[in-house]
Amino acid sequence: MGSLASYRRVFANPALARLMIGEFVSSIGDWLYLVALLVVVYNSGASPVVLGIVGAARIVPYILLSVPAGIVADRYDRRLILIGTDLARGIIMLALTALTLVDGPIIAVVALSLLAACFSAFFSPAIGSLIPSLVADERELGPANAAWSSLDNLAFIIGPAVAAILIAVGSIPLAFFLNAMTFLVVAAVLWRLPTDRGRTVARPASAEASPGGFRESVRPAIRPLSGLGVINLFDGFVSGGLAVLTVVIAVEVLGAGDAGTGWLNAAIGLGGLIGAFIAGPMTLRRRLDIPLAVGGVTLGVGIVLVGQSTVLLAAIAAMAVATAGMLLLEVVATTIFQRAVPDSIRGRTIGAMDTLNVSAYALGAFLAPILAAAAGPVMVLLGFGIAMVAATLVGTVLVGRSAMSGMDPGAERFVRLPLFDGLAPAALEQAARHLTRMRVTPGQVVVRQGDPADRFFHVLDGTFEIRVGEELHNLGAGGYAYVPRGTVHNFRNIAETASRILVGFTPAGIEGFFRESGRPATDAGPAPPVDDDEIARTMAAAPKYGLEAFAFGE
Repeated sequence: MGSLASYRRVFANPALARLMIGEFVSSIGDWLYLVALLVVVYNSGASPVVLGIVGAARIVPYILLSVPAGIVADRYDRRLILIGTDLARGIIMLALTALTLVDGPIIAVVALSLLAACFSAFFSPAIGSLIPSLVADERELGPANAAWSSLDNLAFIIGPAVAAILIAVGSIPLAFFLNAMTFLVVAAVLWRLPTDRGRTVARPASAEASPGGFRESVRPAIRPLSGLGVINLFDGFVSGGLAVLTVVIAVEVLGAGDAGTGWLNAAIGLGGLIGAFIAGPMTLRRRLDIPLAVGGVTLGVGIVLVGQSTVLLAAIAAMAVATAGMLLLEVVATTIFQRAVPDSIRGRTIGAMDTLNVSAYALGAFLAPILAAAAGPVMVLLGFGIAMVAATLVGTVLVGRSAMSGMDPGAERFVRLPLFDGLAPAALEQAARHLTRMRVTPGQVVVRQGDPADRFFHVLDGTFEIRVGEELHNLGAGGYAYVPRGTVHNFRNIAETASRILVGFTPAGIEGFFRESGRPATDAGPAPPVDDDEIARTMAAAPKYGLEAFAFGE
């Protein structure tokens, strides 16, 4: 599927299309606002040092609030979180409009901008967790991330251009007002979106909020998260350093003056559009490790070439290559992240990643000019490029199988059963990640009635007796059964040894019941017998998940 075809699929999804267009309008307003804010601070008579402090201070809320924002995104409807933050920022923009109209104190302008940044910190965990819940299947997930990045880069071009026009005609207050209106537009768009699917399945607060519950959910994703964390750390550091060194390269190395800085920044926007456009079809590949490595290596090589350029045109081309690689890397990494991390902890994990990235960005922006003064900008960019390539390769190795189908061997065998012939591979991958592996002792009976999901059973080894309504089936290794939701059913191990069965649910969400009522199984030795405590946990947890548990006589 080509780039245009992958994007057509995204915009054929009404909910995704409305979200993308609404946030695109809002992103234009954000860049419009940022330029206007810096101009207001500068025109107040503040020194360039104060201007830099104001810019740096806006990063602090993201460092301090991204993790709490992620916790909120995991506990509440992400759509409503976005609506609330957009309305709050819209009100703040109206206040800034009034302040600039009456030439209010600059300290109040800065204070309101910091307050707006506090609300903005809640945006990334919420939107990053909401998008996967709006896609029809995973064939839309990667292209949706790519479309999001494309529109954000286009807004990066349009917003400052509009700001320049408004500043030229002396209408800075209008810039703040227009940004306020964009927040109202996107809030209206979000209000019409369906309720966040990730929140429609009830999850007990204790299961999702406790440290133990979080650790249990994140454990399978530790290795890919470590790899993505390494890449995220160096991407942020290099991005922060490159943003500062752009001016140094244009003025001191190329001798192109302030105009050269503008051209290099234009190349950043152009390269971002190219990278995001390429990323759409590349995220449809079964293996994402290769696009991930290509993006990081391209970024690193592009940074080195920027430093080695001796004429402006060559530097512009190299900068476009570097940012194209950066966007490809970020889109692919985001898609792998969304595949690997369960929905129940996605907000918190995004918050942690954002904190890491923003902190690294600030550190890179701080250290780059110091290093450039000591060793020269060319050597610094060479070091940045080599470090980025090395970090990408290490991160790709750590990500491992999560960059592929995301299925363990048992789940892969299950989704290849004839029962699923004709379904899209991406949809099967999505279903496979919600399978629950159960180890059942000889004679053990498990009974559930009225589950809020369809259920699939796939016997990995041994022999099971599975009752579906009035029908009784004896299934050996490789056998499978389907149970429509609301159907009385039970299954038990009738083999003489401990056996394994894979259980899948659609829609997902019931997995939390087993985590709350059962005990983690191991492959060593037989499972412990069911005791009174486990029965009590089962009876207590069942109503929270819309279940009714009872026992059949032998």
